[in-house]
Amino acid sequence: MANLVVRNLDQRLVDVLKQRAAKHGRSAEAEHRAILEAALLLPPKKSCAEVLSSMPDVGEDEDFERSEDTHQADHVFD
Repeated sequence: MANLVVRNLDQRLVDVLKQRAAKHGRSAEAEHRAILEAALLLPPKKSCAEVLSSMPDVGEDEDFERSEDTHQADHVFD
């Protein structure tokens, strides 16, 4: 495994890192590794546009047109 040394960090960053590590029940070093892994190795989340464009074409707009229901149900929840 490789080692990484980060110098000249603002003390506020170190403090926040330690607080975040404590919140997650791990050391500051383990928290640092988790942050780096999440930022660099995990796949980025797709945008809404990417999700929508990946959906298959399932029909024409007319296929999903609303129609009025003329039947009135007296006891809908019975």
